[in-house]
Amino acid sequence: MAAMASVCRAGGSVCASSSRCAPTPVARSASGLGSVTFFESFPRRFLSQKYHTVPAQFLGKSYKLRAQSPNHQGGEEPEDEQIPEVSPKLPSIPYGLITGLASVGFLETGYLTWAKVTGGSVTCPIGAGCSDVLDSSYAYVFGVPLALIGMVAYGSIAFLSGNRLLARDSSGKEEEVWARWLLLGGTTAMAVASSYFMYILTTKLGGASCAFCVGSALLSLSLLFSTLPGFTYKDVRNIAGLQLAVGATVVVGLSVAFGDANSAFARSGEIDLPPVEPEVVTISTSKEISLAKHLQSIGAKMYGAFWCSHCYEQKQMFGREAMKFVDYVECYPEGYRKGVQLAKACDAANIQGFPTWIIKGQTYSGEQDFEGLAKASGFDLAKLK
Repeated sequence: MAAMASVCRAGGSVCASSSRCAPTPVARSASGLGSVTFFESFPRRFLSQKYHTVPAQFLGKSYKLRAQSPNHQGGEEPEDEQIPEVSPKLPSIPYGLITGLASVGFLETGYLTWAKVTGGSVTCPIGAGCSDVLDSSYAYVFGVPLALIGMVAYGSIAFLSGNRLLARDSSGKEEEVWARWLLLGGTTAMAVASSYFMYILTTKLGGASCAFCVGSALLSLSLLFSTLPGFTYKDVRNIAGLQLAVGATVVVGLSVAFGDANSAFARSGEIDLPPVEPEVVTISTSKEISLAKHLQSIGAKMYGAFWCSHCYEQKQMFGREAMKFVDYVECYPEGYRKGVQLAKACDAANIQGFPTWIIKGQTYSGEQDFEGLAKASGFDLAKLK
């Protein structure tokens, strides 16, 4: 109705043919039905000739129209022809952006899950504390690897958002509304969980450096903030209680799960491990011996702990004979117990996790493969062929 420039009365109907009164857009859309008249729900005084515009209080409102056939000569009134109301357009959600962010999170947690399942090392892109955090008791929720739970969560969001992105034009209103509310609930839960994990990282793990943890938290918060524009302020206000309930459920569940971790953390004070290193049983080949001698010649050092499983796997890769040439520094030479400190050499090198290699002044955290060590040290693999 906002587009109606003039309204003229002609025998109780809106004129669709007078030269003085140009047909309105509504009249044109129903021109095949004959003359069009308004029901009494539209004030009749606004149809008099002295009114040529629709007052502002009636703009944007829906009115029922009565359509008469072109040959209608009077008598019984024809049945009312209803013009269907147009459903209000829902705010747009950037499904493409959400799908992209969730896919990145899926790849990140997928890599961590693969490392956890296979027992492989994790290379921290920034800092050197990723392995310590990911190997801690807080890396599990009710016995399930936290990385696996994150992979399922990111994968679900990516699938749901990607599905809406592909089917946006053909989906029905009910499915669209259902999908967007599910998307909001999922991203809310993930954002709350990530915030809780950052609290654990800061308070329980001494602020250990974990680039993967921080990156996942930023992704989760970005997913939530990307979803919110798809809802009006009224929508968010109406479901604020539900969002708080979802967040509270997540926090309570994680608190219960990490309650066992706290107990294990407390029991760690009772641990008293003597400094006994497991024996390396693999046999070295000329390849491992050559690399070990090269690492020794350039002053490369491997820092580790006798109780560290990744350190043992690194030694096993070299083999018994080659390890005689590797400059290995034990960071707990007096054993591990409550109050024990790192060896001075490890503390001076700012060792944050095990194993850690320092090669040509560069720090490499986690277990390294043969090719990685050769590349980092400048060892020519062609000599082995």
